[in-house]
Amino acid sequence: MEPRGAVFQPELIELMKSVLDEAVAAVPQAKRTSALKAEIASLILARAAKGERNPETLKIAALAGLIECSHYSHEISPERRAV
Repeated sequence: MEPRGAVFQPELIELMKSVLDEAVAAVPQAKRTSALKAEIASLILARAAKGERNPETLKIAALAGLIECSHYSHEISPERRAV
C-alpha cells in the first residue's frame, strides 16, 4: 500500500507551481477549467511524490496523463500516443 500523504520542501512546491502554470498554458484556452487545472496538479503531485524532480519530465508526464484520462483518448491510436 502506498503512503497517503507526502511532505514537500518549499523549493519543490515552487517548482511544482511553475510546472503547473506551464502545463496549463499548454492547454487550449477554451479547455482551461478549474477541474482540468486540479487534474494536472494531481498528476504533478503524484509524480513528484514518486521522486521526480525534473520540471520538463513533470510537465510531460502531467500532460500525457491528462490525455490518458481524457474521454477523448479513445480517439487517439496507440501508435500516436507513443509519439
